[in-house]
Amino acid sequence: MLARLFCLLAVALLSLPGASQTTVQTADAPCASCHQAIYNAYIQTPKAGASGLAVDHLVAGAFTGSASGVHYAVGQDAGTAWLRFSDPHAEQVRGQHPLQYFLGSGHLGITYLYLQGGFLLESPVAWYAATNSYDMKPGFGSLPEMPPALPMEPECLRCHMSGVAHTEPGTLNRYAGLPFQQGGITCEACHGDTAAHVRTAGKAPVVNPAKLDAERRDSVCISCHLEGDVSVARAGRSALDWKPGERISDYLSYFVVRDKGLLSRSVSEVEQLSTSGCKRASGDRMRCTSCHDPHMRPTPETRVAFYRGKCLSCHGAPEFARTHHPEQQDCTSCHMPRASAEDVPHVAWTDHRILRQPELPGTTEPVSSAKVLTAIFSPQADSRDVAVATYLAVMNGQLHDRSGALALLRSVYSAGAHDTAVLEGLGLLDELEGDTAESEKHLRELLAVDPLHVNGSTDLGVLLARKGQFQAAVDLWTPLLARNPDILELARDLATVQCRLGDAAGAQKTMRDALAFSPGMRSAWSFGCSR
Repeated sequence: MLARLFCLLAVALLSLPGASQTTVQTADAPCASCHQAIYNAYIQTPKAGASGLAVDHLVAGAFTGSASGVHYAVGQDAGTAWLRFSDPHAEQVRGQHPLQYFLGSGHLGITYLYLQGGFLLESPVAWYAATNSYDMKPGFGSLPEMPPALPMEPECLRCHMSGVAHTEPGTLNRYAGLPFQQGGITCEACHGDTAAHVRTAGKAPVVNPAKLDAERRDSVCISCHLEGDVSVARAGRSALDWKPGERISDYLSYFVVRDKGLLSRSVSEVEQLSTSGCKRASGDRMRCTSCHDPHMRPTPETRVAFYRGKCLSCHGAPEFARTHHPEQQDCTSCHMPRASAEDVPHVAWTDHRILRQPELPGTTEPVSSAKVLTAIFSPQADSRDVAVATYLAVMNGQLHDRSGALALLRSVYSAGAHDTAVLEGLGLLDELEGDTAESEKHLRELLAVDPLHVNGSTDLGVLLARKGQFQAAVDLWTPLLARNPDILELARDLATVQCRLGDAAGAQKTMRDALAFSPGMRSAWSFGCSR
């Protein structure tokens, strides 16, 4: 479940303006030769500056965790950006990470990434514009020690970089080469492969989202501006492989828990817009680009007039434009105010519900009393997707009917759905429900499909260890940890089982190796085999 949290942290800080455009300019430079004006405007947008080299957008600062006492400092010297840390409660917890990449330009916040042995990891602290200071990432403020290594998986990168690579088989976050080809979002993210278009001086077509049918057109925006409470990769698909001109719903199915309000999710602009009176009245004629120009961002001086013009393009009767609050030209201040997202502190998002009557301060939108998982913008979602989404929602704590999730998984399994997501869910939920025989059966099926599956190997090892088959667990976990040495909990589990086998030296080595990635974990430094 940590992987979803890490994704959320990145999403909260990424869709931001400004920042260095060095790599984006390089990637999109061929487009500029024919589309210079569009290019010049685009490189100033949030998309173009969504990420880049850390040294190009470094905010120096320091922070001390209130719960842990760990001191963090972000700075630069000799052309290298650094995160330095020290723990006054543990002298050995002192070190630094060279920061390679930034995510976010500073409008809402900035987070930094670093590579260690090919593993892409995220800084445990981020800079927030609302407080003009550093703080812990959401979810880690109450930890009594420095967090372990935070893996950055490709699914979390795909909306903020271009040319994101798949990880090496059997790893969560290890990349054989560069994790991505360009910083920021390039022209190809919306227009598809432009190689033939450039080679033929514009004669070969590129994808023009405006000329696509509504579902494919809207998929260009939905692919990054919709999160839901749970998103599920469809069987045999990866969102990394989606291309403009395709339906994102062929790759991902999105689900929300209907007792939660629309403002509870940080990335829900598309979902919010779908509930607005404007969208319901306009249908497919209204789209994200009805109000947003994807190639430019209005300046602070022109923002009010720009968006008022968008509103008046539909509500443009002369009398209405003249009499409707002439003293307040900023339509969005009343009808699309900024609101805090419950799942990410320190940040606020524009409310895309386009409320006819502004909400009074202190009021909240009504929510239903029942927790129901519902598919949104996912016409292809099938029973397998519903079953996997329900399992994930249970494991995330958003739903609590574990037996119901297990029943759904068993049903789709009986109907022939034997992909890795279904088998992983069955393996874990069967074990939690006490059916260890069925759990082991499904986990072994999972590893027969994908012998390097990280969660499958982890869960089967836990099952074997609980059955007292310690050597079998060691045999399974040792190569798994060799592929994923940055997963501290896996190292701790392996070391614990090594202790049970009397291999104290092996357990100590396992934890020492893990500290190379998680040097701030006091509990790992003090690990030892009890007698």
